[in-house]
Amino acid sequence: MPDPVADAVAAAHSSEWAAVLAATARVAADLDLAEDCVQDAYAKALVHWREQGVPGRPGAWLTTVATRRALEHRRRADVVRRKLPLLIPVADAVDETFPDDRLRLVFTCCHPALSQEAQIALTLRMVCGLSSAEIAKVFLVKEATMQARITRAKQKISRTGIPYRIPRLTDLPERIDAVLDVIHLVYTAGYTANDTANNTASRRGLDLARMIRLLLPESSEAAGLLALLLLTEARQAAQVNGQLVLMEDQDRSLWDHALIAEALELVPGAVGPAGRFGLMAAIAAVHAEAARWEDTDWAEILGLYDVLLERWPSPVVALNRAVALSYVAGPEVALQEVPDDPALATYPYLASTRGELLWRCGRVDEARAAFEEALAFTTNAVEAEFLQQRITRGV
Repeated sequence: MPDPVADAVAAAHSSEWAAVLAATARVAADLDLAEDCVQDAYAKALVHWREQGVPGRPGAWLTTVATRRALEHRRRADVVRRKLPLLIPVADAVDETFPDDRLRLVFTCCHPALSQEAQIALTLRMVCGLSSAEIAKVFLVKEATMQARITRAKQKISRTGIPYRIPRLTDLPERIDAVLDVIHLVYTAGYTANDTANNTASRRGLDLARMIRLLLPESSEAAGLLALLLLTEARQAAQVNGQLVLMEDQDRSLWDHALIAEALELVPGAVGPAGRFGLMAAIAAVHAEAARWEDTDWAEILGLYDVLLERWPSPVVALNRAVALSYVAGPEVALQEVPDDPALATYPYLASTRGELLWRCGRVDEARAAFEEALAFTTNAVEAEFLQQRITRGV
């Protein structure tokens, strides 16, 4: 039976969690206390909204309840004197430039003093509102392991005095790159975590990209990241339907053309002088603009990969460039460009890419061995099934 109040609370959790927690954290001066207060506010909403009706501004109601409880706790426990300098208010000059508390929360979770793994987990928990169980599923670890990881990250914030603030303007470009990296990894982790297109983590990653774009409208890289994720998300309905479907075999009528149109508006302004995500979005845009696989402008894609590899040297970029090269100069030439990098030793896409190129060259036995190597390293059930089909095809 439908429960409109429960649905309203769930909708408010999805859309308002980050804003409510960020505002409460500023009052509470403690992330654990802030989270407890916000969770209590959502629990109270289930009761009060049944009695009084769903408020016109659910986020404002939740923020008021959560911050009041935080203030009461601070008065009772004198948290300020015992916890300072847990969270340090930002300077007024920076406050005027970046007034949104959500941005402070994102930069706190993505502080360089934390490991990247901790940054991702903490962002999923504090900014996206995912449970420890949901995050553990993304990382393929036990819930207790993930809970301990999040707790350690919070303790490090407390112990080392990581400030609850936007970086100073001189440090902002470097820190924005770190934040965008984490958001990209959040989306990618969800995108590849299981078999469903509407994975929670990938949706929250896309939400984060939209939020950062809104809060940092002048950042070309924020625009590039959002465009890249929109173009990736647009292909979801055609890419996985119980089985992995390569782009060349996808029914492009299933692509979300509204998302594609939104992304294409962002791409021209996203390809800045050194924009990694802008260039990646431009590559995805070339695919999106091709009505058929046969219409793909591989020469343009190869040129974009050349620029990307120059500006952001990476073995993964080199591997993707080799794929583009195979459609311009042939698979034999591309095989010579597949990177032999120790960093990719257990990367399943290295072996699977080599397998596809070998197969296209007619070197069937070598291709099968490469697919078997990729199968040994993959942790994704859909990809494993796809690789198994590659191993057995032609037999």
